[in-house]
Amino acid sequence: MRSKQKFLTALLMCALCLSASVFAVPKGERNVHVNYKETKLKNGLRVITVEDHSTPVIAIDITYNVGSRNERQGRTGFAHLFEHMMFKGSENVGTGEHFYLIFNNGGTMNGTTNEDRTTYFEALPANQLDLALYLEADRMRSLAINQKNLDNQRSAVQEERRLGVDNVPYGKSGEIQQGLLYDNFAYKHTTIGSMEDLNAATVEDVAAFFKMYYAPNNAVLTLVGDFNTADALKKIKQNFEVIPRQPDPPPVDMTEPQQTAERRTNIDDALARSPQVDIAFKAVPGNTPDFYALQVLAASLAGGQSSRLYQALVKDKPLVTNIFGFQDEKRGTGAFYVTANLRPGVKTEDVESAIYAEIERVKKDGIADWELEKAKNGTRRNFINGLQSSLSRAIQMSVWTIYYNDPNLINTRMDKVAAVTKEDVARVANKYLTQTNRTVVITMPKKPATASAK
Repeated sequence: MRSKQKFLTALLMCALCLSASVFAVPKGERNVHVNYKETKLKNGLRVITVEDHSTPVIAIDITYNVGSRNERQGRTGFAHLFEHMMFKGSENVGTGEHFYLIFNNGGTMNGTTNEDRTTYFEALPANQLDLALYLEADRMRSLAINQKNLDNQRSAVQEERRLGVDNVPYGKSGEIQQGLLYDNFAYKHTTIGSMEDLNAATVEDVAAFFKMYYAPNNAVLTLVGDFNTADALKKIKQNFEVIPRQPDPPPVDMTEPQQTAERRTNIDDALARSPQVDIAFKAVPGNTPDFYALQVLAASLAGGQSSRLYQALVKDKPLVTNIFGFQDEKRGTGAFYVTANLRPGVKTEDVESAIYAEIERVKKDGIADWELEKAKNGTRRNFINGLQSSLSRAIQMSVWTIYYNDPNLINTRMDKVAAVTKEDVARVANKYLTQTNRTVVITMPKKPATASAK
């Protein structure tokens, strides 16, 4: 589970972070440009500052280089559990006080975990910079680790699993597909973890995890907003440079063997009301040329009502009520996903055939000029809209620094999308969207058991 809803809700709440002139547009260039400064503290903490005086707000993000890919067997869900633990207080901040202090001072905050990173963020009026830095430094230095906090947050995560996976329609479908799609344990298990592994976590596990991964040399701090850079860096050093460096965590094996045959399974789901088809094609890591070409391909095939799959399966032949797809972004091997919900009476094999037929058309004939332009324009619009938020900029720069060691990707990412050609799109379709490279999960509504006659 990627905690996407929580993340998006936090961004929507952050209306105070919107700026009118948050970046520069160099003369003669179409791309925006974010001016930033990068500093490395003595203990290894990387600090990125983006000074922006257009509105009197600040946004801070700290991303730690740890996610569910760092977990070991028997301790799945631990990175996400630890995200929750980080809100239970520290040496000078009581349980729940982090939330109260931020909210009572006009701010918003949250955290989120996925396979590749864990990130914490808050946005506040500019005069509350000292508060934000103090709170983040205190829990990086002295998290309150005890049995009571562990038991409390273990229960919260288990309830989150019940609400988001176990007791919702199609909740198990994605989890089963992920386990079938990947061979390497790093991505084979979901971020939410299993009930058994969550129950097995101990206070000693938590303390060891904290020492290994929540160290300044394993994190990136990004500050965006209305501040003076020299003054802000002085405050950051005062708060964070006293936190001791720890040994670097062991590297994660991200190798994924090439898939040589289709993988497929069927699921009976008592909560589902219609069949669902989930297809995943094993693809490539993020921030690679093929990744950007696959993003354009996903937009053409399944991006909105003008996309090929929507037109073919919703409009032309009413086979499904909804269909969508995307290329996900991972530090290791990502995947290209297509999901379709069927209309009553439609066979899953007919839907699969229609999807594969559209894919084959792209392989053979490529995409049209207008499809390429639409995909690039949509990507650019969404990207620039995100840059209007101080908080969004802070999060993206921290995450891309952790992922790719490249905070400047915020200035070059659209160049990489713009470089994609129609030939690139056809090439990646032929290379990755193949029968031997796909994993298919068919979810069928489970018929209720009939009462036995008396």
